[in-house]
Amino acid sequence: MLAEDTEKIIIVEGRTDREQIEKVINEEITIICTNGTLGLGKMEELVLEYDLDNKDVFILVDEDQAGHKLRKQLSIELPHATHIFIDKTFREVAATPALELATALLSKRIAVDPNYLL
Repeated sequence: MLAEDTEKIIIVEGRTDREQIEKVINEEITIICTNGTLGLGKMEELVLEYDLDNKDVFILVDEDQAGHKLRKQLSIELPHATHIFIDKTFREVAATPALELATALLSKRIAVDPNYLL
């Protein structure tokens, strides 16, 4: 993990994942949607566009085959990234209850709206 004042970025699979996270977070964080797996060119483009090598990057993907494949790919390209996992019961980030998601994000020192922790 990088310094406390380093910009945070969360990488997710899709728009509904981003929307679910935006509901519960309580700080400015860039959320990047990959829309599935990434080709090498697209991955390099994201690294350069968002300066991912110098950001505090978090990976939060679905607990399914596509999510595991993307997590593996991102782990290779961004070895400094921190992984956030959801309970396998919910399978999808977008389907994860707000309390569960807020707890997972808070465990990685991402500020969340305290109303979602009740």
